[in-house]
Amino acid sequence: MDSKSLKIVFMGTPEFASESLRRLHSEGYNIVAVVTTPDKPAGRGQKMHKSDVKLTAEELGLPILQPEKLRDEAFLSELRALQPDLGIVIAFRMLPEVVWSMPRLGTFNLHASLLPEYRGAAPINWAIINGEKRTGVTTFLLNHEIDKGNIIEQQAVDILDEDNIGSLYDKLMHIGSGLVVQTVDKIAKGGYETIEQMSIDESTLHPAPKIFKEDCRIDWSRSGRDIINLIRGLSPYPAAWSAIYKGGAEVGSVKVFSAHFEAASSSCNYGDVLTDGRGYLGVRCADGVVYIDELQLAGKRRMTIKELLLGWRDASEVSFT
Repeated sequence: MDSKSLKIVFMGTPEFASESLRRLHSEGYNIVAVVTTPDKPAGRGQKMHKSDVKLTAEELGLPILQPEKLRDEAFLSELRALQPDLGIVIAFRMLPEVVWSMPRLGTFNLHASLLPEYRGAAPINWAIINGEKRTGVTTFLLNHEIDKGNIIEQQAVDILDEDNIGSLYDKLMHIGSGLVVQTVDKIAKGGYETIEQMSIDESTLHPAPKIFKEDCRIDWSRSGRDIINLIRGLSPYPAAWSAIYKGGAEVGSVKVFSAHFEAASSSCNYGDVLTDGRGYLGVRCADGVVYIDELQLAGKRRMTIKELLLGWRDASEVSFT
């Protein structure tokens, strides 16, 4: 069957999904509907916020569905009326079987890891945090288990020392869009083989759960490499952070966006600050010093360490914890 004639229902929410939607449209694939989250109030003015996927769909002139509930009969009726051949889901809600099983050829997902490793909500972050040197993108068929369907295609990507969540996200987003197109063509051709992953011993795998604020807190008793990986894996968002203490009392907090590490023996306490008050600020860790390059004090703008030290006269009197 010609892949360009397949009736595709595309489901997604963030920018990561928008890139694939744009790629499919530009290459002439038949997207009969785009399903995304309802508009939500956001910001101080509580103005209604549209998802990135909705903004892209509007720009491309594609039909949009925004169900509050995926089991809503009105929504399901709209889907059935489209008689979809294939579903594609990227960074969206967990789909009920009645949705993912509706397309004639099934529904596949694009996931930002080399499955079965890093199943979960934050695979790009955790790959960097754990010090991996390689990750990738995977397309797989949806089934009853989250991220456990049969694998269709994969493409690996090296994680460079200078990568953070921002740069690696962009690389995987662009490579993933190509893998989505490749997967659609493969499914349309038929007779393709998949790799089963349901029988894998999950105790041997790395999970990728949703990241919460406490996951982002820097533990200065860890090695410098672990701390640098945490900073990279959370920069620019949500950002690794540390509390600041002075005289035994907490006086604020700081987000750290970039840093470098120098190994050294130490008789100082973890979190002790080393600074000349002008050009550098380092924090003691288990095996040396983490020198902060870019940061943001609570309530202040993001800045380089030299910019910060111009106005932070008592930096030598604080510790990080």
